[in-house]
Amino acid sequence: MSGFPWGAFAQNLGLAAAAAFAVMLVTFAVAVRKGVHRIVDVAWGVGFTAVAVVSFLASAGEGDEGRRILVTVLTSVWGLRLALHIARRGRGHGEDPRYEAMLAKAPGSRDLYALRMVYLLQGALVWLVSLPVQAAQYVSTGLTGLTLAGAALWAVGLFFEAVGDAQLARFKADPANRGRVMDRGLWSWTRHPNYFGDFCVWWGLFLLACDSGAAAAVSVLSPLVMSYLLISGSGKALLEKHLAGRAGFAEYTARTSGFFPMPPKSRG
Repeated sequence: MSGFPWGAFAQNLGLAAAAAFAVMLVTFAVAVRKGVHRIVDVAWGVGFTAVAVVSFLASAGEGDEGRRILVTVLTSVWGLRLALHIARRGRGHGEDPRYEAMLAKAPGSRDLYALRMVYLLQGALVWLVSLPVQAAQYVSTGLTGLTLAGAALWAVGLFFEAVGDAQLARFKADPANRGRVMDRGLWSWTRHPNYFGDFCVWWGLFLLACDSGAAAAVSVLSPLVMSYLLISGSGKALLEKHLAGRAGFAEYTARTSGFFPMPPKSRG
């Protein structure tokens, strides 16, 4: 691990934290002005993009240029696509019910409570989850088979996430589907193609940091944390709790894989 530029990477950690929190604080100011905190979800993808760009600039002369460009582009494409999707989805809507329920319990100022419990927390998570994006910028090894495997896994993830989101948006846009469970396309193979896509994206980005044992060691926490959030935290588990009472959901869960894509079971 002696070949890894620990001093430069340590400085990058501070710059990345500043970038992540700057995005969240600007978003907080906009949200307070608009009176709607749901826009923090848009800032999630923007925050990762900001960290990737800042890390790319800070690592000039340190890591392999091809790897630096690749990890920055992949992170930015994923982050900006997600931000645009969430922005379009939330256009014209009021406060997200999740945040409304949370802020209803605020012991004092709702805005300051949101700052502590939503914006600053998400800023910290952006910094933590982006560790492989930061570390990969300082790996001096050129592009290898492991790097390409990571990019391929990222591509699989982006496909599931983007196509799954598009299929769900079309389904919801049809008034005839109101109150029904989405069970078509990728959603017939996994109940959460978008979350599975995120899972692949972050394990793929982790592989981009794995040609250096040091970079892998400091960044493995990222995909582990993201996997927990997607499967057992605020992703799959929370959404399925919300959908549990919907007509047809029990039958859907009986025939459709909970996370990893598998051929759907026959309706019997």
